[in-house]
Amino acid sequence: MGDDEGGLTARDLVPAAGGEWHGLLFDNQAVGLPPALTWTLRIPFEPVGGDPAALDVEWLPLETTSWRAMRGAACESASFAEPAEASVHHHGHHRYDRVSVRVLAQDGPLIQVAVTVGGDLDALGPASLEAEAWLDFAGIRVQLGDADTPAAALARLGEFTDVDGLVELPGAPGVAFHFVRSP
Repeated sequence: MGDDEGGLTARDLVPAAGGEWHGLLFDNQAVGLPPALTWTLRIPFEPVGGDPAALDVEWLPLETTSWRAMRGAACESASFAEPAEASVHHHGHHRYDRVSVRVLAQDGPLIQVAVTVGGDLDALGPASLEAEAWLDFAGIRVQLGDADTPAAALARLGEFTDVDGLVELPGAPGVAFHFVRSP
């Protein structure tokens, strides 16, 4: 249902504290996908009807030389998964076709983002929505076919972004290596 049909509306989706952002350095040698560093944003919303809600924007190709210098980075995706994927999670997975992201500010590990999504592919939520939020850095995951040690993964990550101040977080489930800010 859309905004005019009594379902979830853009007015229902009020950004809440506690969001995060992280990177993923990923390849898929089996299908010939070269390594690329992309970014994910997770913006939680205030509960809607007592239930959790959030906006996830994944596979963002934000151009930057360092995870510490994200201010001013921006990207747009005109079609779902080309390259970004945006979804609102509330009683299901509401996919959006178009994405626009701007990093407005950065204060250490925190970034302030402005996100606009539109084109509700599943016709289950608002046709479009805008959200602005401060998000905390949750690290960078490295999943590469040719990086089989933490040192190799960190060296490869260094080809894409500044790695100073990053340390391995052992035991990352489902991911080869996870690097976070050193305490």
